[in-house]
Amino acid sequence: MPKTALTPASRILVTGGAGFIGSALVWALNTRGCHNITIADFPPNPQKQRNLRPLKYQSLLDPAALLPALTSDSLGRFDFIFHLGACSSTTETDAAYLRKNNFEYTRDLATYALSAGSRFVYASSAATYGDGSAGMDDLDPTKLPHLHPLNLYGASKHQFDVLAYRNGWLDRIVGLKYFNVFGPNESHKGDMRSVVHKSYAQIQETGVIRLFKSYRPDYPDGEQRRDFLYVKDATAMTLHLAESSSAAGLYNIGSGTAHTWNELAHAIFSALQKSPRIEYIDMPPALRDKYQYFTRASIQKLLATGYKNPITPLNDSIRDYLLHYLVPALSLGESPTSPQS
Repeated sequence: MPKTALTPASRILVTGGAGFIGSALVWALNTRGCHNITIADFPPNPQKQRNLRPLKYQSLLDPAALLPALTSDSLGRFDFIFHLGACSSTTETDAAYLRKNNFEYTRDLATYALSAGSRFVYASSAATYGDGSAGMDDLDPTKLPHLHPLNLYGASKHQFDVLAYRNGWLDRIVGLKYFNVFGPNESHKGDMRSVVHKSYAQIQETGVIRLFKSYRPDYPDGEQRRDFLYVKDATAMTLHLAESSSAAGLYNIGSGTAHTWNELAHAIFSALQKSPRIEYIDMPPALRDKYQYFTRASIQKLLATGYKNPITPLNDSIRDYLLHYLVPALSLGESPTSPQS
């Protein structure tokens, strides 16, 4: 049975550890005294380097070198493997690339972790639920074959979830269906940045937040709903499940509440002490059939494992993100006196 207590002596591998949730997870591990961390990520660009600079870890290696190093035992055994690395672009159209990067890599890493007795926690996605018509329930894995993701990214994540279910792996590993996570350390994500990050930039440039129009009569413009979760809560949930000896299978990682884009926009203006100015713009035609109008995580399964941390209210999380990170241009772990670049 893998170790389930994260301690300063734990050997930890984090794939995607220079990215958004990955670097936030390393930061959260550091706050618990865990520094014996190996990060697998591509050579970081300047924005990803900014994520890594305040963090404490042992080594950084290219993802292409990871699996050969693990199978040759040159890295030694890890107590915990957090697999958060993936192509996260919901608009990616190269199915072969997504299969290799998101499905095959996860399959091979999971196979290794199971054989080595490492605790394996991996990132799935709420995108696997598609339009939500089959529900967003993480309690019954037999429903997995009936889910229909709306984009190739979601399909690549779903493909591994189904494989893990059919192979019986979900009894021994933890998969995390992250909903709309936002927060510090996402600046490098380009078009995949959260609307909070994009909106702050829009306000700085024009004073206006632009939201997509609705193309469904049951949702007025800006009233599309999503489950928004602060990254600090997402990492707390991730570490809790990694340590929970009873946790196995798929878990929704969300707030359990659906907020409208209009609510989000008003919270951003309020945090910045500005009057709301919202403009509704056309959604690109290529996205209209692939757009999720409603997401809300059912988190009863998470709570049943004993997770008791209060979930940060949306207004509070947006205020913390804007005032402590975006406005002063800081990453997690940086202070206003940290060296800037």
